[in-house]
Amino acid sequence: MFLTESLALATAGGLGLRAPRLLRAENLNSRLQLACLGTGGRGYGNLREMIKPGNAVAVDVVALCDVDARSLDRSKEACPDARTYRDFRKLYEQANDIDGVVVSTCEHTHAYATLPALRMGKAVYCEKPLTLNVAEARLVREAAAAARVPTQMGTQIHAGENYRRVVELIRSGAIGPVSEVHVWVGRAWGLQSREDAEKHNDPYGWYNDSKGHRVFVTDRPSESQIPPSHLDWDLWLGPAPERPFHEVYVPGPRWYRWWDFGNGTMSDLGSHWVDLPFWALELDAPTSIESFGPDPHPEIAPASMTAVYEYPARQNRPAVRLTWYQGKHRPPLLEQRGITGFGSGVLFVGSDGRMLVSDYGRHQLLPENQFTGFTPPEPWLPRSPGHHQEWLLALRDGTPTSSPFTPYAGLLTEANHLGNVAFRAGEKLLWDANAMRVTNTRAADRYLSREPRAGWSLHG
Repeated sequence: MFLTESLALATAGGLGLRAPRLLRAENLNSRLQLACLGTGGRGYGNLREMIKPGNAVAVDVVALCDVDARSLDRSKEACPDARTYRDFRKLYEQANDIDGVVVSTCEHTHAYATLPALRMGKAVYCEKPLTLNVAEARLVREAAAAARVPTQMGTQIHAGENYRRVVELIRSGAIGPVSEVHVWVGRAWGLQSREDAEKHNDPYGWYNDSKGHRVFVTDRPSESQIPPSHLDWDLWLGPAPERPFHEVYVPGPRWYRWWDFGNGTMSDLGSHWVDLPFWALELDAPTSIESFGPDPHPEIAPASMTAVYEYPARQNRPAVRLTWYQGKHRPPLLEQRGITGFGSGVLFVGSDGRMLVSDYGRHQLLPENQFTGFTPPEPWLPRSPGHHQEWLLALRDGTPTSSPFTPYAGLLTEANHLGNVAFRAGEKLLWDANAMRVTNTRAADRYLSREPRAGWSLHG
């Protein structure tokens, strides 16, 4: 049973968490002390959520870290008493007063920012996707299990009421046993034709060269640029292979499409959209993964692709075939069933009906005439206080979070990454989750992990 089930049932003792910080402290009126790693864009939003007036938990942000001086200055205005760092490795040398860490750095440094905190017994909130690759996700999941501290991956929609109602409907058997799921997103950022990039409004597919010409991105730029004075480019690269600075990589989310720094749409939006069937159907590890799309590019993730996952039967649930579509790829079943107008969504196919979930906030049972007068089950998943608030309350009270690193977010991240691994390997993969290896080909091995640049390590 996943830890998410504990939202309805468990206590901190049942979760095996260490005693909450304020129960261990002598002063029960003390405030939680946090560090925020990565304070631009999404990171600044996370910071503001942690210190938002009216929060149930009192918080002081005592340390801030960002490789961009402008982001650091802005966050310092919000938290004037916090000490500041450019390198989070230095922050961890002075972390005795820190109760929890909020990680909002770029994807390729998530594991490097998260693992030291877990090994020091600090609670961690980390943006999605949890890591850059499968091996990192496994390390983080194992470290979180050993640390037994509150963790939360930043899939904010997981706290929404719509997802909870969908989970209850699926679990109650409203459409019968589900053996087929289709998940699709309309975002088309990544390698594609110029025509498609313009059609799908890809905002990051161009840059201006030294002569001021607009250049469409189809490969790593041949020319280099001087990094802006506010950015420490070497620290931004972190564990990634060294390369010259260029504006095609930063600011975010430009980096998102480059394999060295991110995993494109599959791992990013998969954290949100695959989250729902993963939760509702209690999925864990697929046994096979196959991907379809254009020829893989060595540098850039695709704008459009399809990935097919096979999950085995478990307990009283049938095997599940989950298919992911992004960009121009869409489920043929939508057209066959006359389902139109949904740029992104999830379609559950059960033995007694279907359920369409769209735009995060809506769901409907299909065919509609079959469910006229249908009475949904009484809600049993409790209302979330908010995704960030779950984590803060867990620090203070020992209550559970809904997307903890172990096992839930770690398993979801591994599965999403495997879609990209199959795409890059160009073969169907047979996956042994316990051994963390592909059993039928060695073509995928190089995409499961990578060696970091000198000066960086995942092993302390």
